[in-house]
Amino acid sequence: MPWLKKLVGALVVLGGVGAVAGWVLSAPARLDSETLAKLGPGDAARGKRIFYAGGCTSCHAKLGSQGEARLALVGGLELKTPFGIFVPPNISQDPKDGIGAWSVEDLANAMLKGVSPSGEHFYPAFPYASYARMKPADIADLYAFLKTLPAVAGKAPGNSLTFPFNIRRGIGLWKLLYLSDQPVISLAEGTPAPVIAGRYLVEGPGHCGECHTPRDFAGGTKKTEWLAGAVAAEGSGVVPNVTSGEGGIGNWSEADIANYLETGFTPGFDSVGGAMVDVQRNMAELTAGDRAAIAAYLKAVPPHPNGYPARKKAK
Repeated sequence: MPWLKKLVGALVVLGGVGAVAGWVLSAPARLDSETLAKLGPGDAARGKRIFYAGGCTSCHAKLGSQGEARLALVGGLELKTPFGIFVPPNISQDPKDGIGAWSVEDLANAMLKGVSPSGEHFYPAFPYASYARMKPADIADLYAFLKTLPAVAGKAPGNSLTFPFNIRRGIGLWKLLYLSDQPVISLAEGTPAPVIAGRYLVEGPGHCGECHTPRDFAGGTKKTEWLAGAVAAEGSGVVPNVTSGEGGIGNWSEADIANYLETGFTPGFDSVGGAMVDVQRNMAELTAGDRAAIAAYLKAVPPHPNGYPARKKAK
């Protein structure tokens, strides 16, 4: 049957074209020269602020570490998710097991594009989908601060992922859908400066949306439900709604939010718990102006009802 042979041949050709297109579209993309030129020399004092805003210790410090030990960024924490187990790497200044041999351009490509120095995609458990909104100069400042931290030997274990999530090249297609340097929330002309500053901290280095926003089937954040709360990536808990919508923090004032970020106490005198303990500890390292800006932005975010299913009542 000649027509069958032609059909099979056409399908083979189409399949080949699709495979080539997928390979091209999924290729890792590095920063252009114009963006790299904006990195600048970097300043360690400014970089310390970005370090804590970015919550680097939360994933890369040894579990349970306190004080100066939190600056030994050896990695190894297991993040158990529906996609498999992700293990944050050693990002200390050890040149072999950490990132001590990285250039500032390497760090910028990792944080803004999710691409390793060897040209591979990083998995988005590393929250570069948020870091992509950061200013290159802030990356350079962070790099300068990281250079002041200790080198710690010891390579963290690799990720343990199931098929098809273990195919790293496929992350390139994920990036086409979810990686953007544009703000999530549009602000009107004349918006007060603190709200704009807070948007940058929350949507960029603070990567708050990575936990506080529901995700779709592919693991991308649902920006139409920004900060509405979500099922926790690990375990059976939930991450709260931090908008002013039903179930959120609408009855909190800006001062309440700023105080919570500084002290860990809610307006009702409850204390911070769970994974937020470490986040709040990082927020306490920022300036009062930064915390006030975050609070101003959260009050400006459109309200949403809880972005996770209601808890079932106990029988």
